[in-house]
Amino acid sequence: MAGSRNFNTRRLHSLLGVIPVGLFLLQHLVVNNFATRGAESFNNAANFMGHLPFRYVLEAVIIFIPLYFHAIYGLYITFTAKNNASRYGYFRNWMFLLQRVTGVITLIFVSWHVWETRIAAAFGAEVNFSMMQDILSSPFMVAFYLVGVLSAVFHFANGLWSFFVSWGLTVSPRSQRVSTYVTMAVFLALAFVSVRTIFAFI
Repeated sequence: MAGSRNFNTRRLHSLLGVIPVGLFLLQHLVVNNFATRGAESFNNAANFMGHLPFRYVLEAVIIFIPLYFHAIYGLYITFTAKNNASRYGYFRNWMFLLQRVTGVITLIFVSWHVWETRIAAAFGAEVNFSMMQDILSSPFMVAFYLVGVLSAVFHFANGLWSFFVSWGLTVSPRSQRVSTYVTMAVFLALAFVSVRTIFAFI
């Protein structure tokens, strides 16, 4: 029973990492990418998202509860997993280790980003282009955001590989090899979009 419960919890953890958390990440990147078109485009997109009906309920139920369940259970997996990359050095073992490391970095980054934006907005601040310009006016914060966002998109893209395996979508070695190429291409595409967006605010 305990083994079955653990298996089902891990599958739920994997599912939530893609739906809805992964979809929210993609939506967030799309909205933020409007910054590359100028302050007005970004502000219009952020204003639209900020005035969705039942926004707080949607954020709690669709984003924050799944996100922090995924994050907290992910920490449990991280600190109970047996990482053997230094002993064996196989590519997939390194991906396993990087998935755990980027998960911790992403949790720290997302928590800080929520504090700087959503919590600040709850106290009357306006989430707009100027806010992000102020945040990224420090070279330290630029580096922090680059590391945080790249960790998040890597964690998502590499997590897709695990998701496909966990849900029986890629069973054969060949399908898993193809999945590796596809998910790494997803990472590179999202990394390009993310870095371009960050520098649009500078």
